[in-house]
Amino acid sequence: MLKDITLGQYFPGDTVVHRLDPRTKLILVVLYIIALFNAKGWGAYLLVLAVTVICMAVSRIHPRNIFKGLKPMLFIIALTALLNIFYTQGTPIREGWIITWEGIERAVKMMLRITLLIVGTFLLTYTTSPMALTDGLELLLKPLNRLKVPVHEMTLMMSMALRFIPTLIEETDKIMSAQKARGADFETGNLIERAKALLPILVPLFVSAFRRADELAVAMESRCYHGGEGRTRMKQLRFCTRDFIALILGAVFTAAVFVMKHFGL
Repeated sequence: MLKDITLGQYFPGDTVVHRLDPRTKLILVVLYIIALFNAKGWGAYLLVLAVTVICMAVSRIHPRNIFKGLKPMLFIIALTALLNIFYTQGTPIREGWIITWEGIERAVKMMLRITLLIVGTFLLTYTTSPMALTDGLELLLKPLNRLKVPVHEMTLMMSMALRFIPTLIEETDKIMSAQKARGADFETGNLIERAKALLPILVPLFVSAFRRADELAVAMESRCYHGGEGRTRMKQLRFCTRDFIALILGAVFTAAVFVMKHFGL
């Protein structure tokens, strides 16, 4: 299961999506989320689904990687669907039943919404390197520097956290394999027993995480890192024609969803 978590991974490529400015992709993801949460009718959901599939095809991210990242979220998606099925009032599908047609419709829409939200954010991290993502987010939030907000430090922490997710997952998998080789059992027993069985994993994982953090801090200090003031970038970000075209298409897509919402589509 741990190997299925692909959050924070970057798949290098030379597609149009990969070459987009990270600021463009961040803005497009925000527009995508706004459109997704304002989709009400089936027409709007089908439009969002079609746009998502097109983005996957253009970025050349294999669907297997997308579905692999969705596996750890299946429980949350299924639980959300069940709650909407049983706690939505409306017309029962059969006399005396608590399941309603409105509940089924809402459950399907919620499953689609959560799935598309995860896939949309995955496409951002899959096609953007952590360094480019940090630079783009820092430039977008740069006006907050006037309010004394430490934008550079915040984006750096977010980038490092995103960067070390795959590393910690790999470390956890190694620790679990070592514990299983010593006879540890993580799959049997009740919930409390399973939670207790995780202690031999959590302790060395925290020790490893703190050691990596200390090594990273020493490496940054040895390179005279002192924050974002006066720092320059090796690669300067510039908007190109494809970025403006992508932003226009994103705005048109979001506007189309709002129009469909207004007309109940």
